[in-house]
Amino acid sequence: MRQDAFYCLTVPDLGPGDPKQLNDRILDAARSCCDRWGIQKVTVDDIAAEAGVSRATLYRVFPGGREVLFEALREREIRSFLAELDVRVAEASTLEDLVVGIITHALGQLRSDIHLQLMMASEPGEVALTLGVESLPNIVLLATTVLGPRLSRFLAPTAAAELAEWVSRVVVSYFLAPSPLVDLSDPVQAAAFTRRFVLPAFLVPSI
Repeated sequence: MRQDAFYCLTVPDLGPGDPKQLNDRILDAARSCCDRWGIQKVTVDDIAAEAGVSRATLYRVFPGGREVLFEALREREIRSFLAELDVRVAEASTLEDLVVGIITHALGQLRSDIHLQLMMASEPGEVALTLGVESLPNIVLLATTVLGPRLSRFLAPTAAAELAEWVSRVVVSYFLAPSPLVDLSDPVQAAAFTRRFVLPAFLVPSI
């Protein structure tokens, strides 16, 4: 056990406080510990020590312990990512501009994310878990919830939801396995890709 983890068993518990603030403090502590030691090495004691709470408080907030806590951390970071993305594409005036903006900004955010870069270097398997098969359904659901209304400015609700799902899957795929043929973080290439593969499927030609 790390010395600071032992410390959390001896100092006064700073919980419970406001439930939302306590939740965020524990998740912030989990992120700090992951950055410091890597997610595979982080224990519940480490997170409790960093957050200034007891193990009992941590388990009260996250009854499933470590796995539930890390799933909550992943979801919070995905929601934050999507909220920032939504702001960046808010001014798009056409469906093409919106789709290109979503793809390029999303890939740019992923590639510049310091947490993901650290994980890619030290724990590539964890990146695959965060963005891969197990987490992808939740990513798609959250992306559809956030981006669907934005896309529905140009499409019917069902088509908007389908496109939000498609775009989120494309972004994750091209981030985890970049293509040697097309760089979708480049606006010019992303626009050509969108005109070729997206617009014909979702826009009904005028007669």
